[in-house]
Amino acid sequence: MEELQRPSVETFKAQDKLPVALVLDNVRSMHNVGSAFRTSDAFAVERIILCGITGRPPHREIEKTALGATQSVTWSHVGDTSAAVRDLRKEGYRIVAVEQAKGSIPLQQFKPTETEKYALVFGNEVHGVSDDVMANVDACIEIPQSGTKHSLNIAVSIGIVLWSFYAELHFQKSAPVK
Repeated sequence: MEELQRPSVETFKAQDKLPVALVLDNVRSMHNVGSAFRTSDAFAVERIILCGITGRPPHREIEKTALGATQSVTWSHVGDTSAAVRDLRKEGYRIVAVEQAKGSIPLQQFKPTETEKYALVFGNEVHGVSDDVMANVDACIEIPQSGTKHSLNIAVSIGIVLWSFYAELHFQKSAPVK
């Protein structure tokens, strides 16, 4: 870890974070939850909110894919996703669902800014983001796809969307690489 110049868990917890909270709305797969933790650690998100039936640490299947990220990433559990979203809105977060829905914006057209905080809501593997939550989002973004399948695994979607936000927000501060 030293050669890779990775921070310790303590240093990670104190460092600046991407202004993003990840909200998992009734995610069934423990492996997907673990992957969400690992990807959230990689991009230094503020926190994860696990909602409804979403599994929570400690759990062997979550740890299998999280590889310890449950120790570095701040997380909480809220029974009702709509309540979690309402609380995040009160905290000043812009609520953004990641879903294929009428009126969704292609991911590459959504431009996050450094002046806002974002709560990215990812839904159940079969049913997507719940209707109650969809009725109360500020925006909905969709990952463009060109293949024969109509969706991506939630873990893959989280990686794509967090990378997009990280690239937009992190590299806005940096000079172009030559």
